[in-house]
Amino acid sequence: MKQRIYLDTSVFGGFYDSEFEEYTIPLFTRIKNKELKIIYSSVTEKELENAPERVKLLIRSLPSDISEFVEVTDDSVELAMSYIKENVVGKTSFDDCLHIALATIHKADYLISWNFKHIVNVERIRGYNSVNIKLGYSTIDIRSPREFMRYEN
Repeated sequence: MKQRIYLDTSVFGGFYDSEFEEYTIPLFTRIKNKELKIIYSSVTEKELENAPERVKLLIRSLPSDISEFVEVTDDSVELAMSYIKENVVGKTSFDDCLHIALATIHKADYLISWNFKHIVNVERIRGYNSVNIKLGYSTIDIRSPREFMRYEN
């Protein structure tokens, strides 16, 4: 069974960023080769409205049969607000919390992000997962694209 990965906005931008492309481009190669199933959301779509055209083309180039689009729901808003109420992050990180909540609710195997301040951060991950457990959700595994590299020949 293919792993289901939730991609936040930073991953799409990372494809064309010299700091992150070394690991982001191979991730998208794996996606285009249909090794992974991706989940992206209306939050990501909204955040990418003003992105450069090449980023929008990247999204449109992804195979539709391995893509799952998810919408924000009342449950995801409630879970995102719980992260803020529990002081995992501050109020200004609401959209980041929505990414975490959507990945959690839709049972992504991984949430992939380049956002080390609010998402891919050991203390934050522990906080998100403690809230998830407290509210009866599964934990979410949060990683950067670097951890999806294939190193075999």
